[in-house]
Amino acid sequence: MDNLLLFDDPAIRGSLLPFTFTRPVADIRIGILKISEKWEILLGGKASYLTQDYLRSKFQRTSGEKLAINGAWLPAERDIAALKKLTKSQSLYFGKTLLASYIGETEKNLDTSKEKEAIQLEFEPDLLQKTWNIFQFNGNQLRADFHLITKGRKSQEITDPYTKCYNPENIFIEKGAIIKASILNAENGPIYIGKNSEIQEGALIRGPFAICEGSTVNMGAKLRGDTTIGPFSKVGGEISNSVIFGYSNKGHEGFLGNSVIGEWCNLGADTNTSNLKNNYTSVKLWDYTKGGFSNTGLQFCGLMMGDHAKCGINTMFNTGTVAGVGANIFGGGYPRNFIPSFSWGGEKGYSTYQFHKFEETAKAVMERRKIEWTKKDEEILKWIFDLTKTYRIWEISS
Repeated sequence: MDNLLLFDDPAIRGSLLPFTFTRPVADIRIGILKISEKWEILLGGKASYLTQDYLRSKFQRTSGEKLAINGAWLPAERDIAALKKLTKSQSLYFGKTLLASYIGETEKNLDTSKEKEAIQLEFEPDLLQKTWNIFQFNGNQLRADFHLITKGRKSQEITDPYTKCYNPENIFIEKGAIIKASILNAENGPIYIGKNSEIQEGALIRGPFAICEGSTVNMGAKLRGDTTIGPFSKVGGEISNSVIFGYSNKGHEGFLGNSVIGEWCNLGADTNTSNLKNNYTSVKLWDYTKGGFSNTGLQFCGLMMGDHAKCGINTMFNTGTVAGVGANIFGGGYPRNFIPSFSWGGEKGYSTYQFHKFEETAKAVMERRKIEWTKKDEEILKWIFDLTKTYRIWEISS
C-alpha cells in the first residue's frame, strides 16, 4: 500500500513530549520496530507523515490521496481487516479517537473526516498515549515484532561453544552478529539479535529483549526483560524494562530501569536511575500538556530523556525524571525532576546551553557515527530551542 499516511493526533502528541519534539509519533521505536515500520510491514509500501510544520522537511508527506492512520496506533494483524473494509466515505474511530480516514492530496488536515460516516472499531486498539507507555507496552510489542519479522525465516546459528542458550528456538540472530561467552535466556520471551550487532563476553540477557543493527552489548552487562536497544548504540551495566531509540550510549556500569532514552544521548559512567520511590507511592512525571506533574499510576518509572541529551559521570536521576532535548546534565547531587531542553548544569542550578555550543557537540557526536549533521537538523533543533525557551525560567527572569 503506497498511500499510507501516518498522522500526529493533537490530543496525543503533546503527551509524548519530549520525544515528539524531534519526530512524528509514528517514528517512535517500541518493541523492535518503529511504529511506522510496523505499519509498512503489515500493509506493505512506504509510509509518509502528517506532522508539525517544522518537522516536515525531514518527515515528508508524499503526493496523492492517502489512507491516514493515527500514528499512535500500535498495529496488530487483527487491525488490518478493519482497515481494509474502510471506504472513502467513512472514518474509523474508537470512542472519540480518530483512527483512520482517507484524505485528499490537497487537504492539509483531517477536518473532513468529521463529515464522513463514523465507524466504530469493535475492539480496543493498542494506542501509545503517554511516554511511560513506551516501556510499559514494550514487552508485548517485542513479542509481536519478533513474530512479525522472523516468521518463515531461519536464524543464524550460534557457533561460539561458550555461549549458553535457554529456549534457543525463541532466539533469532541476524547475519553478521557476533556473540561470545554469553548467556541468552529466552524462557520468558524472545531474544532478537540484529544485523552486525555484538554481544561481548560475560553478558547476561533475559527475554523479551532486542538489540538492533550495529549495536554492542559490552562485557559483563546485565540486561533484563522487556528491553530494547535501538540501532548503533552501546550499552553496559544493568538495564531493565527500558527502550533506547538508537545512536545512544550507556556503555558503563550503573542502573537504568523503566526508562526511555532518545537518539544521540550519552549516559556517563556510573549514571544511575531511580525507578522506585522510597515510600513505594505512585510516580509523578512532568506533563507538557499540563505544565506540571501528573500521576502516572505506576510504582516503577525512571528517566525520560529527549534526543541529544547528555549526562556526566556519576549522575543520579530521581524517580520519574524528564530531561528535555539537548540537555547537558552534570555535577553532584540529584538534578531536578524536570530538566528543560537545552539546559546546562545540575543540582546546583542551570544556565542555557547556547545553540551554537550545542550544535558543535551534535556535529561531533554524529560524525563519530559517520552521519552528517544537515541543514534540516539545524533548522529543526533551532526551532525546538526557541520553542522551549518558556521552560527555561532563568531566561525569563533575567
